[in-house]
Amino acid sequence: DFNKAVSGLHSMISAQVVRGIHERILNNEPFDEETEVWTDPNVEYQRRLRDQPLAMENLYFTYMLVLSAVAKAQDRLLQESRDFGVSELQNVLNSQLIMAAANNDPTTRAASRQLQQHASVAVAGTADPGAALWEGRMRVRELIRVMNCVQCNKCRLHGKISTMGVSTALKLLVGGSQGQGEDPTSLNRVELSTLVTTLHKFSRAVDYCQTMS
Repeated sequence: DFNKAVSGLHSMISAQVVRGIHERILNNEPFDEETEVWTDPNVEYQRRLRDQPLAMENLYFTYMLVLSAVAKAQDRLLQESRDFGVSELQNVLNSQLIMAAANNDPTTRAASRQLQQHASVAVAGTADPGAALWEGRMRVRELIRVMNCVQCNKCRLHGKISTMGVSTALKLLVGGSQGQGEDPTSLNRVELSTLVTTLHKFSRAVDYCQTMS
């Protein structure tokens, strides 16, 4: 399931890249190099997502994980929104966004239940209950470090935010010593921000994929 979550993250980034190409073509933006042209977004969408086994399935899987994590952190997010000193209008909009994400749709919980079941099996099947979970945490850290190899500063920033957002979702759902998921009150504001930002990125990616299907 960790690999599925990472694959879903990759699919989201691919969808965002194709959407960016599509928007630039619609806005008649020139390519950086005079000799180059924008790739057809339909061709890129097919190549990056539709032709890749399980790319779309894993995109939805990770999207549901992030939605489930936001639902679990709902009260904390609403409290942070009230305490952050934002305007009353923005407070209402934030509340509506969080409540919409945490709509308790049972289909949204399917991915998190599967992840939690697999985590509990992994914990039960080892002499050291925290070993499998610790391995998962280390893999997430390694993934964040990999983002340092990205040459484009903007891409590196977005990659780290998205990776940390998925990491925060996993922390909420299967963190803790027994894989029971950590308390949302233990999260800091950076983790909460990356979680909500990553939810926004996945929502836009899924919406774009639906328009391209």
